[in-house]
Amino acid sequence: MAAAQRIVIENCSIATVDVNDTEYANGYVVIAGNRIEALGAGKAPEGLENVVRRIDASGHLVTPGLVNTHHHFYQWITRGLATDHNLFNWLVALYPTWARIDEQMCYSAAQGSLGMMARGGVTTAMDHHYVFPKDSGDLSGAIIRAAREMGVRFTLARGSMDRSEKDGGLPPDFAVETLEGALAATEATVKEHHDASFDAMTQVAVAPCSPFSVSTELLREGARLARRLGVRLHTHGSETVEEEQFCKELFGMGPTDYFESTGWLGEDVWMAHCVHMNDSDIAAFGRTKTGVAHCPSSNARLAAGIARVPDMLAAGVPVGLGVDGTASNESGELHTELRNALLINRLGAHREAALNARQALRLGTYGGAQVLGRSAEIGSLEPGKLADLVLWRLDTLAHASIADPVTALVFGAAAPVTASFVNGRQIVEAGRLLHVDEDAIARSTRAEAQRLAQITAQA
Repeated sequence: MAAAQRIVIENCSIATVDVNDTEYANGYVVIAGNRIEALGAGKAPEGLENVVRRIDASGHLVTPGLVNTHHHFYQWITRGLATDHNLFNWLVALYPTWARIDEQMCYSAAQGSLGMMARGGVTTAMDHHYVFPKDSGDLSGAIIRAAREMGVRFTLARGSMDRSEKDGGLPPDFAVETLEGALAATEATVKEHHDASFDAMTQVAVAPCSPFSVSTELLREGARLARRLGVRLHTHGSETVEEEQFCKELFGMGPTDYFESTGWLGEDVWMAHCVHMNDSDIAAFGRTKTGVAHCPSSNARLAAGIARVPDMLAAGVPVGLGVDGTASNESGELHTELRNALLINRLGAHREAALNARQALRLGTYGGAQVLGRSAEIGSLEPGKLADLVLWRLDTLAHASIADPVTALVFGAAAPVTASFVNGRQIVEAGRLLHVDEDAIARSTRAEAQRLAQITAQA
């Protein structure tokens, strides 16, 4: 077998985000094939063989690639709508539009969502897709194809809804699946696309949408399906006060107790938002190691509230960051969520002690890897882990006067990405995508947004 080709990155600051938060003011990283082979202080070891590239990363901070733990890619083509609504009213306003998406729209929207994240340092993305209109094509396949072409590591959370307006839910009747259809299609998606290997580029999770859009049977059977297939479980949880009221009226209990009654707490589960959690809810998540995707900008956009992230972390809850769908976070970026997570949490009860810069970086890297069940492979820079890493430029006007590089990255303006590597392969160069035409994607997303708007208007 031929020796792995090596890439040597030198003269950079490094934040490893390992268990000890090891950092190097001036160090190196050696990539061999798709793995991190070595890293440390000073210059790379002499005599390395098969070095195909050396990168002088002076003025840069190297971190693990960012891990996005919650998103809805299709919403890229419905940005800027219903901008003054709370969650339930926002959903009512947009479901009639979302219910008319098709395969080409989903592919284009996925390209836009993935491209914006990748340009900003995301190396592992996920998409919670739960809208499957009849005869709309292979939506899951289109989304996975977009991620593969972009070169991003990817988890598809194959969502579903079976509670429509006629059942007391929010989605239109024609926008949901049957219980049997949703379970069968989810199982087929897992069997076709899920890769359980260490260096998998595509994984699939079972992901009924939310308590107010799926039946109790779909939640319960979805959990059983996921565990039979050996994949993770994802849904929305405790996002708004209205959701809590809905659960109490319909099920006689709050969201966390309801989730526990249906098999939806456990270390193979992660939930988006979790804004309205009391002490016992947080204790239950900590006891069961149920993960949370914290989406600070979307929570603020929809006036949902401030999630109790410091309390979750203190209770041992795995927490990562999420962009959420771009109809509720129009920027579509995750690196800005590092700053927003820190600032918004400081508005809560813990004030200035809520989060610091390194905790925010951990949320966006190792915390995300934990939530996706991949902390053994990604999320920190350590020998043997996969070579998913980012070079952030910090020597320009925007950051040069901030002495500490991690503080510069989190507190400062959005830092330029000079290079981003996934599985040892570079996908971004000087802030531009390397393997797709981002200008063509911009044109395509605009055209598909216009087409969707026209179809909706004519319905």
